[in-house]
Amino acid sequence: MASWIEDKRNIGLVVLSLTCLLLLGLLLNRPGMPPPREDDHQHDASSAEATIWTCSMHPNIRQPEPGLCPICGMDLIPVSEGSDSDGPWSLTLSEHARSLAQVQTAPVERRHIAHEIRMVGKVAFDEKRVGDITAWVAGRIDRLFVDFTGIEVREGDHMVELYSPSLVTAQQELRQAVRSVKSGPSSMRKASESRLRAARKKLGLLGLSSRQIEMIERSDQPTDHLTIESPMEGVVIEKHLNEGAYVNTGSPIYTVADLSRVWIILDAYESDLAWLRYGQEIEFEVEAYPGESFSGRIVFIDPVLNPRTRTVKVRIDVPNPNRKLKPDMFVRAVAHAMISGGGKVMDPGLAGKWICPMHQEIVKEGPDACDVCGMDLVQAEDLGFVAESTTEPPLVVPASAVLVTGERGVVYVEAGEAPGTYEGREIRLGPETGDFYVVTSGLEEGDRVVVNGAFKIDSELQIRAKYSMMYHPSAPEDAPNLVVLETHAPFRLSLDAVYGAYFQIQDRLSRDDLASAHKAGQDLAGALKKAAVIHLDAKGKIHWDRIDENLAENLDTFAKAPEIEAGRAAFEAVSEDIYRMAMQFGSSDAVRVLRFHCPMAFDNKGAHWLQNHESTANPYFGASMFACGSQVEDLAETRKAASDAPPPKAGGHDH
Repeated sequence: MASWIEDKRNIGLVVLSLTCLLLLGLLLNRPGMPPPREDDHQHDASSAEATIWTCSMHPNIRQPEPGLCPICGMDLIPVSEGSDSDGPWSLTLSEHARSLAQVQTAPVERRHIAHEIRMVGKVAFDEKRVGDITAWVAGRIDRLFVDFTGIEVREGDHMVELYSPSLVTAQQELRQAVRSVKSGPSSMRKASESRLRAARKKLGLLGLSSRQIEMIERSDQPTDHLTIESPMEGVVIEKHLNEGAYVNTGSPIYTVADLSRVWIILDAYESDLAWLRYGQEIEFEVEAYPGESFSGRIVFIDPVLNPRTRTVKVRIDVPNPNRKLKPDMFVRAVAHAMISGGGKVMDPGLAGKWICPMHQEIVKEGPDACDVCGMDLVQAEDLGFVAESTTEPPLVVPASAVLVTGERGVVYVEAGEAPGTYEGREIRLGPETGDFYVVTSGLEEGDRVVVNGAFKIDSELQIRAKYSMMYHPSAPEDAPNLVVLETHAPFRLSLDAVYGAYFQIQDRLSRDDLASAHKAGQDLAGALKKAAVIHLDAKGKIHWDRIDENLAENLDTFAKAPEIEAGRAAFEAVSEDIYRMAMQFGSSDAVRVLRFHCPMAFDNKGAHWLQNHESTANPYFGASMFACGSQVEDLAETRKAASDAPPPKAGGHDH
């Protein structure tokens, strides 16, 4: 009886289960029920495809499994197998993705772009219009007619009364010559007239004017006092002596400056020099006359840069008829410049004009002589000016389109006929003018570049482990164009100590040990002094002296670094000097020199350093990112390739 009850219970459970399954099937297949979506498993399929893992900061790292980046320690991210279908440095975005990224493009075009350069400076004396009033004969100052500075004098005004006994002898010679001409025999007249001319000239050389000499000829009594007159018009800016002082021949008594013309001395930053040329018109204001504008032309650009301020002196020569501009007044100036396709600033007003090479303020319509020095004028084009009508406008690109990282400029160009495909390009930039960059290579007129959304495109490429502004094979290949020299083995052997000391600095900085790095810096300075330069030829010594001088200065900066961050910044300059040394002079077979690059150093600007082993030891981050960076060059191989390369053809150009 119990068995029958148990079987009946089991049969009931089976029937109940079948009933539930039937009801579930009816619900799933009832009319209006949407079929399962095909992309329900798309995530799983995508995960299955993501068999490659990479680092967003070092896309060259590719591993089959997730983990940490062996360089910087960041988490690896998955990369889809199909992400490279657009090419290593291109990306295709759908219309919806372009809208989300707010991508906008603009054409690359040729146009003349105006640039505003602002400068500051001071009013200064015109050095060509400053003169000294001196004693032409030794004597004693009995009277100073101008006894304080600031007095305006005119040409011929009396300035000093000077007692000089030597004047008496010269005057007696003049009177005797006059008597000989008047009462001497006619046979001696020519000789007497010659003596008279010589006596007059002698007094003229003693500082007497022709009027004073005539007065002496008419006077019967000689005088032992000389009145010195002003030879020029101007303002007395300095009084050198007082009454009663004895002077020698040539001793300055006054300094007089003619303020009818003055100089405006401006400070221009070296980055602005590409926009400045001789003859360019400058507008300026002074604090004393707010709202009033003055103008002048550039007549001189100092050939020497001030190393402390990183500025160059620019001079303007301007008229000052009302004496409103006074020396040492503060000046604010602005220049409106245009740049040509060849990179030379144009001054349309100078087209076809003639200018004096020595006095650029002298500008005339045709060939002539300079009013100041008498030199022949030359055409403006001979001094570097380019007429607007004779040159092609430069190729320009909006500044918002350029991603600048270190020494590289990157833009994204709309590629192909299909919309939404963008390709990265490295370009070479010329001067910047606020809203535009001049492009010297890398783009062509008509290319459409991304002016909004370029950074988002670049970020997506980094995520997909493609080329980007942060990583590109050409990025580290920025070696300067150095002359590879053939050197003797004894000299290369003497450099082993230099390289060894440098590698000690690099190693200590990678271990965050600034004190030991400073000690290694001293060793490097000592090793430089022991280099066997006696084995270098004349050409080699010239190149060595340049490197040695720069390296000594950079080592001094490194030695004075108070903290490790400053030391690392100075070490970068030292590294560039050692790199140049290794490239030009080589090393012995016992030393291996490898060049490394870290794109994240110095706020993602990137930096290089040298090592003698292949395991990365980053001196710019130390323990925080010890292995960040990668080897980009073996200098022995680079030197060999440069030595094996055929020499350039005569008259050729390296493109």
